[in-house]
Amino acid sequence: MAITLVNPEGLPKVDIYRQVSVATGSKLVFIAGQVARDADGGRVGEGDLAAQVEQCYLNIATALAEVGASFDDVAKLTVYLVDWTPDKMPLFMEGIARASAKLGITPLAPFTGIGVAALAEPDLLVEIEATAVID
Repeated sequence: MAITLVNPEGLPKVDIYRQVSVATGSKLVFIAGQVARDADGGRVGEGDLAAQVEQCYLNIATALAEVGASFDDVAKLTVYLVDWTPDKMPLFMEGIARASAKLGITPLAPFTGIGVAALAEPDLLVEIEATAVID
């Protein structure tokens, strides 16, 4: 495996991700921002943050699988959330938990959450991009 996840001493311990990932593989994989669309481009979870987060993770898993990778190879996630407020965290976490259960994963790669005013289409609440490293 090309990724080692670490929580260094002296940094806060965060339950949902690790603070650092160390990549030793030779190929970088950049996954474009994934949104709540199914394989046919249909909307998923309109108005439902948890459902949209889940779909984003499922789409990332599909993209990773296409190149022979998995969430174990993810070095970093960047999450863009529309009109983010801390009270939305339980819905965000629910979406991750549902996707994790479906995929049989524990996604702990470092991630950065960024609150944004809007995304490319008005029904989108979240967009997630991934960077992976594979041998």
